Amino acid sequence: MISPKAVSLTALNRLVPKGTKPKQPAEQSPAKPDAVADAPSAEASGRGNGKRAAKGGGHRPKLVLASASPRRLQLLEQAGITPDALRPASVDETPKRGEAPRHLVRRLARAKAEAIQKALKSEAEYGNAFILAADTVVAVGKRILGKPEREADAIRCLELLSGRAHRVYTAICMVTPSGKIRERVVETRVRFRRLSSDDITAFIAAGEWRGKAGGYAVQGIAGSFVVKMVGSYTSVVGLPLYESVNLLAGEGFPVTYFWLNKAEVEPE
Repeated sequence: MISPKAVSLTALNRLVPKGTKPKQPAEQSPAKPDAVADAPSAEASGRGNGKRAAKGGGHRPKLVLASASPRRLQLLEQAGITPDALRPASVDETPKRGEAPRHLVRRLARAKAEAIQKALKSEAEYGNAFILAADTVVAVGKRILGKPEREADAIRCLELLSGRAHRVYTAICMVTPSGKIRERVVETRVRFRRLSSDDITAFIAAGEWRGKAGGYAVQGIAGSFVVKMVGSYTSVVGLPLYESVNLLAGEGFPVTYFWLNKAEVEPE
């Protein structure tokens, strides 16, 4: 049986020019079991997806999520991306007279992104960060169903949605470190089964209508109301992952950097 040392010498002889005597390799002490050699740097891990964003600096660009929604944070982390900071934006979400749902949701997402962009100018750490904002509205026809403030409002929303189709619009707005703005609006059609008065009463008592566009959250109890959905489930939850990741990657944010850091080193 050929020893590992003999194999190493044979490989070394192939690399050394003829007439030159190769040096004998020094004996190496065995590596510690938990030591990891040649771990990729942050710059190397992000290479390929972050060239434009990292131009002029060797560090990974930062990402700020302009939202206080735990659902949006969870969805972003589901895609393997952890934002460096959360900066919820407070904007007036009142629709303008005659404003279409698609226009409203785009306007609000952009207003949130621009508000945080302005606020971060005074923060050196995040002054050149990517900013991602989103907004979601539910509509039946042109009628926009906002976030109910009282139980009576939530009941009216559910009665309107019962047994019929509605549309959920989610807009995302991204601001790049150079100030470029990219936007997307995702429309999803959802149909509810017919809800009985007992269904509505019990759902209202559960409290899941609070703070939710249209008075429900599809990832909760209301998921059992859905008969059919055409479009993006993650958009109905609050952040369309396909569109969000594509926007980030398209502008040079190193999306796969986070994936590489999550990879586990398997023992030999």
